[in-house]
Amino acid sequence: MKYIFDVPDMSCEHCKMNIEKQLKSSGVVQDFKVDLENKKVEVETLQEPEKIVNLLDEIGYPPKLVSKE
Repeated sequence: MKYIFDVPDMSCEHCKMNIEKQLKSSGVVQDFKVDLENKKVEVETLQEPEKIVNLLDEIGYPPKLVSKE
């Protein structure tokens, strides 16, 4: 399943790198794309979206689910 999240607190390249590191090390994400300009994160995972919300919340970037495909 693919989920798209708004991440309003992501504001710089360092934020983007922190999010990428967290998603890579999670072990539950098949693929992802971090769009700093639009403050969006697209994630492909077999997990429920709450798992991704918790992962990003843990590092200080609370996301809001905006779409699932």
